[in-house]
Amino acid sequence: MIYFSGFCLKDEAKLFENYLEDKELVVSGFSAGAIDAFEYCQTTTSRVDKLQLISPAFFQNKEKRFITNQLLYFEKNKELYKEQFFKNITNTNIDIYKTDGKKQHLKKLLNFVWEKDKLKKIKDKGIQIELFLGLNDKIIDSDEVAIFFKDIATVYLYKNKGHIL
Repeated sequence: MIYFSGFCLKDEAKLFENYLEDKELVVSGFSAGAIDAFEYCQTTTSRVDKLQLISPAFFQNKEKRFITNQLLYFEKNKELYKEQFFKNITNTNIDIYKTDGKKQHLKKLLNFVWEKDKLKKIKDKGIQIELFLGLNDKIIDSDEVAIFFKDIATVYLYKNKGHIL
């Protein structure tokens, strides 16, 4: 399996071992890492059978002001921003997975636009797409994300789960 980490995280795939399929031809990503996994599947010449997206970063439904403010808050006090971010993604101790975050990475994930035609091209390559969402997610609107992906991916919704399922 090829795995892509979320924003300010590293090696956190272990948190998702109940969801991830640890096989050679599977590409997976969490949150911002879901974007990286998707982009990898678009460009790779290697065979991929499945793309697993866990709580994908999805902010195309937000106003430009929201994105601008997120970047300003990060710039103003990076440590406070990260502290609040970690509180919003889980109430579990994930200190061993935390890493430094870069503004350019945050900017990319906040401005990324998921395009259905590009997702369909991946599906047309024979790649199965799976989406995992917690219905109590404080980062993304999981209902809206589920609706967006419903015709392209197998969508799994989990009650009483947040961004980190």
